[in-house]
Amino acid sequence: GSADLAPSNLTLWSGSKAINEDTAGNYIHYGVREFGMTAIANGISLHGGFLPYTSTFLMFVEYARNAVRMAALMKQRQVMVYTHDSIGLGEDGPTHQPVEQVASLRVTPNMSTWRPCDQVESAVAWKYGVERQDGPTALILSRQNLAQQERTEAQLANIARGGYVLKDCAGQPELIFIATGSEVELAVAAWEKLTAEGVKARVVSMPSTDAFDKQDAAYRESVLPKAVSARVAVEAGIADYWFKYVGLNGAIVGMTTFGESAPAELLFEEFGFTVENVIARAKALL
Repeated sequence: GSADLAPSNLTLWSGSKAINEDTAGNYIHYGVREFGMTAIANGISLHGGFLPYTSTFLMFVEYARNAVRMAALMKQRQVMVYTHDSIGLGEDGPTHQPVEQVASLRVTPNMSTWRPCDQVESAVAWKYGVERQDGPTALILSRQNLAQQERTEAQLANIARGGYVLKDCAGQPELIFIATGSEVELAVAAWEKLTAEGVKARVVSMPSTDAFDKQDAAYRESVLPKAVSARVAVEAGIADYWFKYVGLNGAIVGMTTFGESAPAELLFEEFGFTVENVIARAKALL
């Protein structure tokens, strides 16, 4: 169900049937009660027999925080769909623009957090959440339309590993972009321009840091070789989280303040989420 945002969260589907006087349905319209929704879903999960999914805007996870934490603490199955995930939601302004929320979910023990960049990664994230037996899964989705990325069969198989090489060069790269969600297409655009200039660059899409961290050392090294220290993380969320992947000498194109009220395209430009800025930050490392 959803906390009064089903049309915006796009969580209604053709088989949805609201639960009201007729209790035979499968969709609960919770109203404006994010904490109650998440706590009720915990109870449904504890009862067994159902896999509940809940949904609201990512910013409103703050209202649900204790129940989200309890789901993780109790290792209860629940798929939490959080949409409108960044300054990309635009004119609603900083009260509704998430900045630190994704990082807070990522550092919650037992929580698996996914921020997919397109329909394919979204499907893999849903599959992961449905199949997971030992805790909740948060799906972080954008409001704006995102570009569909091309992949090989091997790349498709590696999405479930949480992080994988989306674009690459011949031989060892001299620069690695790490991006999630709506910023993957930005990293790809920067990669295309740098590749045309002769720079050996790689783009790593990392929809789930926790899934990636669980991979064996050999796989993680194949994606992020220790020998390549020139790394740029690109995500429209709090910047500090990414130092664990780029190192203290890497660069992060991220948020260090709250957002502002303006059209999304102007906000992305204002906060440095442009191909030109990403390339400039990358070249400064070479």
